[in-house]
Parts: sequence; C-alpha cells; structure tokens
Amino acid sequence: MQGQVIEKQTTEGNKYVDSIPSLIPVERQSLLSNVDVIFNSRFAYDSHFNSVDEDPTAPGDNNSGNHDYSSFNLQQLRFEIKGKIHEKVYFRFRHRYTKNYNIGGIDHVSQATDMAFARIDLGPRTNFSIGKLCADWGGYEFDFNPIDILSYNDIVEYADNYLVGVGVSHTLESKKHSFTFQVLNSRTQTFEQQYGDSAPDDITASEYPLAAVINWRGSFFKGLWETTYSYSFFNEADNAHMNYIVLGNKFKFNNKFVLYYDFHYSDEGLDNKGITSGIVSTPLVDPVAVKDALYVENWARAEYMVAPKVNLLLSVMHSNHYWKDNPDAGADDLLSVSYGVIPEVQYFPFKEYNMKFYVGYVYRKYDYTSYAQTAYGVGDYTTGLLSFGIIAPFLVL
Repeated sequence: MQGQVIEKQTTEGNKYVDSIPSLIPVERQSLLSNVDVIFNSRFAYDSHFNSVDEDPTAPGDNNSGNHDYSSFNLQQLRFEIKGKIHEKVYFRFRHRYTKNYNIGGIDHVSQATDMAFARIDLGPRTNFSIGKLCADWGGYEFDFNPIDILSYNDIVEYADNYLVGVGVSHTLESKKHSFTFQVLNSRTQTFEQQYGDSAPDDITASEYPLAAVINWRGSFFKGLWETTYSYSFFNEADNAHMNYIVLGNKFKFNNKFVLYYDFHYSDEGLDNKGITSGIVSTPLVDPVAVKDALYVENWARAEYMVAPKVNLLLSVMHSNHYWKDNPDAGADDLLSVSYGVIPEVQYFPFKEYNMKFYVGYVYRKYDYTSYAQTAYGVGDYTTGLLSFGIIAPFLVL
C-alpha cells in the first residue's frame, strides 16, 4: 500500500508529519477523476387507489376512488458507475435493485442489470459499443432518467429495453445530427421461456433472434426543435417479425417552458408486449400468444419552470391495443385503450444540485371495447397513485 504524507498540527501549534495508508495506490488515484459513482434514487410515500367498473353500461365508474393502501417505498434505486479508463475507452454499468433478479436465457445477464458495456472511440465523432446496451429506441419518454418518470406508457413499460449487442454511433461535423446503428438480441429470454406452449403452432423459434435499430437525433432552429427518431426490425421468430417506429420531438419555447411529444408504432407478428394476449387469454382458456398484435401510442410531457426552484409538469399518455389476426371476421381489431394523466410539482432546494422534492398523481384508465368485454369477460378499470417523495441521482464519487 502507498502512503500519503499529511502535515498536521499539535495543540501547541507545532507541526509534525503523519503517514496515512491509502487503499488505492497513488499512481491509480488519477483514474478516479474520470469515474462517477451514482445512486439513481426515488424515495416516496405512496397512496394507491383503484376502481373496477363492474357494470360497463352504467354511467361513470363503480367504486371510484377506492383507497387500497399507503406505504413508504423505494420506487427506484439504480446503482451506476461510469467513466473513462483510457482516453478512448469508456465504460458504463447500471444495476436496478427494484427489479426481480432473473437471469436472461439468451444473454445470461440478470434482467435487473440495465447496462454493462464498453465504448471505444474510433474517431473524434465515431464510437463503437459492445455489451448490454440501452436500446436506442428514440423518443424522449425512454430518454429520461427512469427516476424522473413516475409511470411509463404501455410499450416502454412492457418492452425489453436493455439488450446485449453491439452499436456504432456517428455525429456529423456540425454536431446537429447524429446516427446510431445497433444489432441486438431481440429479447432477454429464450423463445420457450417467453412464450412456451402459448405460441401458435405455426410459429417456431428462430435460430437468429436478433434486432436491428437505427436512430437519428437532430437539432433545428438553434436547438428550439430537437428530434430522436428510430426504426427497429425484430426477427422475433420464424415467420413472425416486429416493426417498431418511434418519433420523438422536443420543443423549447423559452428557458422556462419545454414540450415533448412521442409517437410509437409497434407492429408485432407475435405479441411481444403481451398486452393483447393478456386480454384474449381469459381464465377460461389456456394462455395464448396471439399473432399480429399492433400497438399505437402517443405520449406528451410539458414542463414549466414557474420559479427558480419550482417546476410544474404534466404528462399525458394514450395507447391503442389491436389484434389484427382475430379469427372473428365481424370483430373490430381494436380490443382496448389505455389513458394516463400525471400532474406533478417539483421543488429544487439546492441551486447547484439536482435533488428535488416532488408530489405527483398518476391516473391510469383502461377501457375495453364492447366486443372484448363480451368475448373475453374483461371490464374497464382505473388506478391512481398519489406520491410524495425525493428524486435524486446521488453522485457519491
């Protein structure tokens, strides 16, 4: 171990030299200046509400606003370490302690591990990444740090968003546009683990369950309008592919007001998200993974800084769930619609530190078509979550 010489003073004012052993060799301590250790956290006191519309023909919701329970909890706790270990080599690792520890059957990594990758700079504006990556879907909902999202819309909530693979990114000389291309596993679990016996008989596992993701990020009008658009193709199974399009937009009206809008379109030859399959798989039949599911979503978020330390937010969500392969020729493809509204107030107590107190309410409503209610016995319902807490990426190193 190396020693560090420190000059101290006695109570009489006389100087003396003390040697304190250092756990980290001196020649390696410079590496820490390029490394960040972060605890991405959201601590909250939450009150949960729900209601079930037992009679869809009656106006309004039955049992509206029923309180289930209230409790303290850690909604988010993600340990992150990232930094440079060489002038051209960067690493990032983030692990979630609020998710089940399940090992992926394909990638052999815990599903609680968000990212574990290395990035190599091939040039001033080009880099190569390998490992468990954040899929570059596009859209601003998924771009936010997860601690800043009280509730995700359906596609992001149910998707495998962190996948093992490789990626190449290039930024144009103007720095206004950048492009990313990734080749990833199409999921974390094997075909049998994810679908099992629920897969249709004419659908078989692919020998190459891969996905290709292309993303474009742009900046226009001196940064007043920014975009993050993507197209993804998934080889989910033989004769079953998925096409996923995301169009993310960010509008800066001034230094105080920002508006985000995302459009999502996921056409799935085999229902990867499982929402439509969950509707069809009633308790009276065996679980079914349906073919030709379609999800179309809209997500918007407005932020207005009304005072130097007070931020007002409003997020709205909408999602349509379709089954295009419904054998009932007389049925509409649309089976259900979900909505979400999230008003939130944030207070920043410290000027130069990104810790904030917040209060927010997450309202979600799930409506089923009359056909789905009759055919599958489902019923409309709503959920509510009143949350008070603290959001902070605690940078400890």
